[in-house]
Amino acid sequence: MKNAYEVKLPDLGRSPYTGMTKQHYIECATYLLERAFKHVASIDIPLSFPVVPGKTYPQPNDPPWRQRSLEFEALERTLTLAGPLMHVDPEVTINGIKLRDYYCAQLYNAFTPGHPNSLPLPEDLPDATYQFTCEFGGLFKTLLLLPDVIWPYFTQQQKDEMALTISKWAHHRTTQNNWRIFNIVTLSFLKKQGYKIDDELLKSHLLWVASYHSGNGWYLEQTYNYYTISLFVVYGTIWNRAFGDEYYPDIAAAIEKSAQELMQTYTRFFARDGYINMWARSICYRTWISGGFPIAFMLKDPTLLDPGWARRLCSGSILQFVTREEFYENDIPSLGFYGHKEFVLQNYSCPASPFLMFLPFVCLALPDDSPFWTARENEGLWDELGDRSDQVVLEKPGLVLVNHGKTGTSEIVPGKVYYADQNYSKLAFNTHFPWEDHNPHGGTAMEYSFRSLDPRDVRGDDINFYLTGHTLQNESGRNAEFTTSQSMLYNGVRAGVIYRQAILRKPPNNGVGYIIDLAEIIIPGGVIRVDRSRLAFEHELTLGHYGLPHLAGRKASVKQFWDNTKKVITAAIPGRQLALIVYHGWDSLSSLVHSGRNAEADESTVLYAYKKRTAKNPAMELMIAVLLHKMDDTEWTEEELSPIKEIKIMDITPTYSPLGATITLSNNQKYEIDFVNIDGNRTC
Repeated sequence: MKNAYEVKLPDLGRSPYTGMTKQHYIECATYLLERAFKHVASIDIPLSFPVVPGKTYPQPNDPPWRQRSLEFEALERTLTLAGPLMHVDPEVTINGIKLRDYYCAQLYNAFTPGHPNSLPLPEDLPDATYQFTCEFGGLFKTLLLLPDVIWPYFTQQQKDEMALTISKWAHHRTTQNNWRIFNIVTLSFLKKQGYKIDDELLKSHLLWVASYHSGNGWYLEQTYNYYTISLFVVYGTIWNRAFGDEYYPDIAAAIEKSAQELMQTYTRFFARDGYINMWARSICYRTWISGGFPIAFMLKDPTLLDPGWARRLCSGSILQFVTREEFYENDIPSLGFYGHKEFVLQNYSCPASPFLMFLPFVCLALPDDSPFWTARENEGLWDELGDRSDQVVLEKPGLVLVNHGKTGTSEIVPGKVYYADQNYSKLAFNTHFPWEDHNPHGGTAMEYSFRSLDPRDVRGDDINFYLTGHTLQNESGRNAEFTTSQSMLYNGVRAGVIYRQAILRKPPNNGVGYIIDLAEIIIPGGVIRVDRSRLAFEHELTLGHYGLPHLAGRKASVKQFWDNTKKVITAAIPGRQLALIVYHGWDSLSSLVHSGRNAEADESTVLYAYKKRTAKNPAMELMIAVLLHKMDDTEWTEEELSPIKEIKIMDITPTYSPLGATITLSNNQKYEIDFVNIDGNRTC
């Protein structure tokens, strides 16, 4: 029997694509908790999962409060499943333990000073921010949404005892951006229960949060990422309905407006089958972004999403993971994407952290007659696309969302990336080709990878290109490795062409001499890249395609051929194929087998283009390439591998910009590549 969740007795009448109905969500949540509660011997045992070696916490020399954090995070994040289950069945038991009794007992212990399992108080720790604040936010988001769960079962005396600890953490220092939401929901819960709070502090947090809205429904975080959906919109909407509409209607209206804006393009992030994209940090949270689907039906205008499409995508995203055996480690969701992968993790995560991925189970708070449950599944936009590819431009966060009708995949093209981080800095992210870790030897997947051959760098005596004669922190060993972009800039979309810039070195290290101007034309199943190299010194450069995992140990099949206009290399595994075609500006095509860099398998194949320029002052040049993908095993046709009919390169464009091109596609559609004023159009 498969050691993963399976949809039993699928309802193919109401849900022809996933078989999932409300009852299946209940069964899935029960299944996941049954596995988790294998680690709970009795009602008196705090929920704690085996420590996973690696970068996540707790580490061997951590202070004792980290153990309390580990337990509290497990308790709170499993409540993401347990809370909705208790809402639909207050008497629900898991492995012989009544959930209500267990969570009431453990929360009381955690919030009662002096108990062996009690949380530390802020004054007992150095003044800083702690994971406890985050988990308080998650807990009281759930209790605001589900007021019938847990809290009513405490005596008034117990509530008063616990409120002291809750209040101290609610009023404690927080950090910027999304963390303020944790204090907001905790303070709001206390006030709603009749406890005194600092109202001015709550209002201050609310105004700060509202100030982060940038447009298109997106909020500024460390950079733009899924936290907009999962915290600002999901937590924010729950806060609105439970508290904000009554106490702070003007601020609630601002939060509501941004959520409604986000819903206009929200579905574009998901593939036809509901797959999510492995993008941004906190990747082990996976489907937490799908929490926006049930939340859409808690908005004041619940008609913004097609309910049948919303449930189809929400269910598909959950099934993307819970049906895979490799997804589970120690009977709980692994720290990774499909399986445990260190390169996608952050040190603020612990074994319980992935349970936040079950945020979409807030759908169980929706009544049985909600359109989310009653509508018949459909495929929305995808039925209209055919083989076309459609793109939506989100100007404010600098994101382009691409839906490929031909392949059923969706892509995120990021434009505002402030720092070097593989979670954000890829040229594109695809729902069915999860990103790979950087290869310092070149050939990094879906990146421009750069190595300096400037003799000053090679010798390690770079003088910052100023005439001081002094060496400034230039290590020759570090320069021997390939690096990727240190930031990505968004420059707008004009006449169907996406313009960005990859900055390979930032000032003061002469960032002006390390720029690749990016121009992309989306085509069915791929992209045409007409990128302008402004790399001013000797260098090597690679352009990688998506990585292909070696599933079940089977290597990818690689083929290479060329004619008088182009070079082509292809790679295939069962059900997925890639093609990389270069027309201009590249020396060669090749492939690498990577080990330990792919999210799906221990080994993978990456196709890449390569060039080497050794002139002391390399010329600017256009690098013209096509990157295609398929989700079937059919042979590539000559038509598919010949998307460009004609290339006309211009030294000066009609707008007086250096080095552009006219690209004529095989269907005779023309695109003008013009980098006019690209530096002046930067946004980040």
